[in-house]
Amino acid sequence: MSSRLFTPITLAGLELRNRIVVSPMCQYSAAAGCASDWHLMHLGQYAVSGAGLLIMEMTNVQANGRISPGCMGLYNDDNEQALRPVLDFVNRHGNVPFGIQLAHAGRKASCAPPWLGRGQLTLEAGGWQTVAPSPLAFGVDERPPRALEAEEIEALVVDFARAAGRAERLGIAAIELHAAHGYLLHQFLSPLSNRRQDQYGGSLENRMRLPLAVFDAVRAVWPESKPLGVRVSASDGAQGGWDVEQTIEFARALKARGCDWIDVSSGGLVRHQSIVAGPGYQVPLARQVRRASGLATMAVGMITEARQAEQILAGGHADMVALARGMLWDPHWAWHAAQVLGEMDKAIMPNQYLRCVP
Repeated sequence: MSSRLFTPITLAGLELRNRIVVSPMCQYSAAAGCASDWHLMHLGQYAVSGAGLLIMEMTNVQANGRISPGCMGLYNDDNEQALRPVLDFVNRHGNVPFGIQLAHAGRKASCAPPWLGRGQLTLEAGGWQTVAPSPLAFGVDERPPRALEAEEIEALVVDFARAAGRAERLGIAAIELHAAHGYLLHQFLSPLSNRRQDQYGGSLENRMRLPLAVFDAVRAVWPESKPLGVRVSASDGAQGGWDVEQTIEFARALKARGCDWIDVSSGGLVRHQSIVAGPGYQVPLARQVRRASGLATMAVGMITEARQAEQILAGGHADMVALARGMLWDPHWAWHAAQVLGEMDKAIMPNQYLRCVP
């Protein structure tokens, strides 16, 4: 009997040959938002991984939206041209459709990379003034962000659409909008970070206004044949915050607008979150959102074993599984999963590597 993990799935006009997704993984190795040789190496290995879809790291639509000075951007011509040879390389040699995650970090921008502690950079050390829905800092030891003016919010929507246009020119196959992990679109959704008194704050309808406007603007310029999805944190894990019931309403609104998938994560908005991590700990959230909204759903979060992934899909908890750390540890995860599940005839491998199969 065929495994669910190695059953194809179609998103818009794009058929994925299996349901394994290489999740976006920040590399903090860009220069002024531009891809480097590191990205050629890093993405090249996943381009021949045999996964169903590869989504490039969080790529920001404005320079001030980068998490760190080393984060990727797609906000100017230099960024676009630097990414082109990477795309040409992975498309020429790869066997996996290439997607990109578009985002803005909001108040979580202007930080050092993880190996330097992630702390907020001072202005003197190369940091910059961050922006957010409201002037509320992520950490008590951080300078507060500046609240975005209405015209800046309108410009942000335009910049998301412009980045999508650049992605289309580059030949990218899919876009995921990042509305999770405490970044700017998530900051607008959650009442813990959004205290605005205008049309972008207060009610659920108002808090969803900017993320939905971004989706609509990107959908308008992104070909219907190419899938467009959204990553969400289904729960802030904090009292009075964003929760799964609000996420379901957001998912239903996205589906009505032509969203092709929802990628269900959690947390990242506040430091005092109460979320206990463990194998598959976010899968119940994915199941709730999938069943209530009817959207094709990706499950993420400590999915590391082939049989675990198969059980998630076979049990109807999600339609796809997305792996990040598991892929960093084992870039050939999809091949090894095929072996474990008895599906080696469906393993997608370069001819040059066929003789390595045990």
